[in-house]
Amino acid sequence: MLTPVVDEDGAPFWGYAAQGELRVQACADCAEPRFPPRPCCPHCQSFASEWRAVSGRGRVWSYVVPHPPLLPDYAELAPYNVIVVELADAPRIRLVGNLVTGPDAPLNSFPPDRIRIGARVQVVFSSAGLPQWILERP
Repeated sequence: MLTPVVDEDGAPFWGYAAQGELRVQACADCAEPRFPPRPCCPHCQSFASEWRAVSGRGRVWSYVVPHPPLLPDYAELAPYNVIVVELADAPRIRLVGNLVTGPDAPLNSFPPDRIRIGARVQVVFSSAGLPQWILERP
């Protein structure tokens, strides 16, 4: 399993995820949410930031099923999906993950032919603290 590359700006995101919380960085001056995390607000150029909890609800904005798998360690899991989720309470924020059947389910647990653009999803966290996604109403 891949592990995230944690830099200084993104460390709080992964720390919250390890605790089962989905938070995004926001500008403490103009309140604009931003992802990926970065030191300066692209809207007002402020360096003040805070981490806001979000609901973890969203919709599938896009997806791909890699053929062949791009990483050899994932070949036995193919076919698996990689989805882009637009957050419901921060629609300009899009997160990448996998649509699975439950926390810690294998990457290939959700049939790729059942994925639909616009499907409503909810975040779950693997035991390793990685955000994954399940259907809101399976």
